[in-house]
Amino acid sequence: MKVTICIGSSCHLKGSRQVVERLQSLVNENGLTDTVELGGTFCMGKCQQGVCVTVDDEFYSVSPETVDAFFKENILAKLGK
Repeated sequence: MKVTICIGSSCHLKGSRQVVERLQSLVNENGLTDTVELGGTFCMGKCQQGVCVTVDDEFYSVSPETVDAFFKENILAKLGK
């Protein structure tokens, strides 16, 4: 599973660094380092909806406050965990 987080300036201002760090922690805590590939990209063109995240090319808007729920609903659930 490929998870890509926007680290462009607009998303950075909305907390992309915190989202990246929390996703890294959650992937490690759940033993998914071989299953989930985290990556960064610049501008996905949806700056108003940031922090922009894609999971296998499906778009999501995530914030530092919603990253835990996002991980549970859109990563763990899709992996059947």
